[in-house]
Amino acid sequence: MPSDSMPALPVSPDSAAAPSHVAANQDIESTLRENRVFPPPEEFSALAHVKSLEEYEALYAKSIADPEAFWAEAASDLHWFAKWSKVLDWNLPLAKWFVDGKLNLSYNCVDRHALGALADKTALIWEGELTLVDESGVGHSHIRKLTYAELHVEVQKFASALKALGIQKGDRVAVYMGMTPELAIALLACARIGAIHSVIFGGFAAQAIADRVNDSQCVAIITQDSSYRRGGEIPLKTTVDGALLLTPSVKHVVVYQRSGTPVYMQAGRDHWWHELTAAADPVCPAEPMDSEDPLYILYTSGTTGKPKGLVHTTGGYSVQTYLTTKYVFDLQNPNHPNDVYWCTADIGWVTGHSYVVYGPLQCGATVLMYEGAPNFPDFSRFWKIIDSHQVTIFYTAPTAIRAFIKWGDEHVEKHSLASLRLLGTVGEPINPEAWMWYRDKIGHNRCPIVDTWWQTETGAILIAPIPGAVPTKPGSATRPFFGIEPEVVTREGEKVPAGSGGLLVVKKPWPSMARTVYGDPERYQKTYWSDVEGCYFTGDGARQDADGYFWLMGRVDDVLNVSGHRLGTMEVESALVAHPKVAEAAVVGRPDDLKGQAIVAFVSLESSVTAALATASGDSVANLAALKDELKRWVAKEIGSLARPEEIRFTDALPKTRSGKIMRRLLRELATHGSIQGDTTTLEDFAVIAKLREAEEG
Repeated sequence: MPSDSMPALPVSPDSAAAPSHVAANQDIESTLRENRVFPPPEEFSALAHVKSLEEYEALYAKSIADPEAFWAEAASDLHWFAKWSKVLDWNLPLAKWFVDGKLNLSYNCVDRHALGALADKTALIWEGELTLVDESGVGHSHIRKLTYAELHVEVQKFASALKALGIQKGDRVAVYMGMTPELAIALLACARIGAIHSVIFGGFAAQAIADRVNDSQCVAIITQDSSYRRGGEIPLKTTVDGALLLTPSVKHVVVYQRSGTPVYMQAGRDHWWHELTAAADPVCPAEPMDSEDPLYILYTSGTTGKPKGLVHTTGGYSVQTYLTTKYVFDLQNPNHPNDVYWCTADIGWVTGHSYVVYGPLQCGATVLMYEGAPNFPDFSRFWKIIDSHQVTIFYTAPTAIRAFIKWGDEHVEKHSLASLRLLGTVGEPINPEAWMWYRDKIGHNRCPIVDTWWQTETGAILIAPIPGAVPTKPGSATRPFFGIEPEVVTREGEKVPAGSGGLLVVKKPWPSMARTVYGDPERYQKTYWSDVEGCYFTGDGARQDADGYFWLMGRVDDVLNVSGHRLGTMEVESALVAHPKVAEAAVVGRPDDLKGQAIVAFVSLESSVTAALATASGDSVANLAALKDELKRWVAKEIGSLARPEEIRFTDALPKTRSGKIMRRLLRELATHGSIQGDTTTLEDFAVIAKLREAEEG
């Protein structure tokens, strides 16, 4: 459910493609039980948009009884050049929302506020990774702020610059940048003129850029000279130059000057951002867009096969990102006019699209953007930023939270964090004990946690607690958002009993759903709408408890089959992470002649435990063996002997994609074959795999 993450900025909920064929028997046994329940703090509920469980349930029932009326009412909060003639036209799997409606998402994010009461409100706060040193030798954070009025000016100038290059409505434009305000401005400018943006995470290599550019035939690339990561420069323009050798459709490259490092500029093709905007018309009216006009293409972070470009359109995406941001994060709340909202996701992932740019800006929020890593120059950078900017709403990934735990509480405890009022998680299921640490150490047991489930394909949040209304359970995404009907079913589409595991599907269309795979509608239908008749199959296993709460159990692709029992990886991993010595765990299966599959666990220990083992007296091999036995017994005690790992391997870090997801496929290959054969281009840190290989050979 989420950047160059791990433990960097998370998270995209980018999901690998849902399997095109699933086994006939998809019952998944659920052994994890979590009995802790936390009602919303009374002081939070009193000032929230939705103040009680009864109010949530009444609104939800109303939204399900007449979803078209519900979404039409939400859409009426936004600006439309022309109102829709019909809310929904549904012909499975093809949906059209707000048919014939005309709007512009850039207008709803910027103009609506800049031309109104919020003109002088801060829209963006940006903090660079590096410290600036003044004339007296004192270091200061590099900070920029833009009001809505100032953002309006910058977006119009850059939109005019794009038009001056001949870029028109419907043209595809690739965006390959670091986390700067100009990245958000680039998206808003494209949306303003009707160009379809395709953001490519600023860590991908030249071939990955070329694959995505060629798939959608982009006419331009927007990039920057370089970006910063853990104190080092990442040469973005140089990487783009490599891709340009393979991308004949690209006519123009626009380069934002971030570092000032000299780069190659080809005359006639390459243009400096600052020179274009200096000469641009300062006024660029927003183009009225049909509700179903494409807004962007975003390629999922799958590791094999042709890139899969999911297409999101304008009207439905606008409405659902707006409404989920408002209710799930309690934004646009007159009781909290000075909220500072920080989603740590890179805009290169869908979380950054929906909950850094489009959702919060439609709500008129003050959005914080940070350029770099959470551990530069030290492990307390995030907490320093929260205190410095008085962040009130903090949205990050479980993979980052587990990194914070591993780094040690001392880095958190030196900071107040008193400004926080709401916490969120996104990207993958969160282990209950990591959830509890987040609640205790970051939220000081007073901030509700919104654990959000959604995907690149869904465009916006589908399952999450409404923070002032829905009691939370550690590890559960809780209840569906308004208008959403998820269900846990068998392969045949039959609803499973409460507490049983099965396939997570969504039964009815929702506004922000992806409309197709770019250039390949058959792939869209086959991938998402063919496994369970009449339903969108998410590719995830889940269970729904007696209270109606959803518990995500991991990708169906990753389900373990042990002695005829199907177990979700998330539950075994959660049991391991609940042990006080474990920081993070990933579980895979390897073939076993007796059991079918044996459970292999890759475990990262708490830093203090690793240090203690290094200095402990006695035989180090024996000490590690004793700890492995201890962890195996722990899992058997926590969730049953069936889930007891056959093998435990200790590792400093786990292989993750740049969006923060554990690459279990690579671990499965290592556990099965002792080597890694598959594609590793989406890895965040290649050194992790190198160390795992060394450990295997050793």
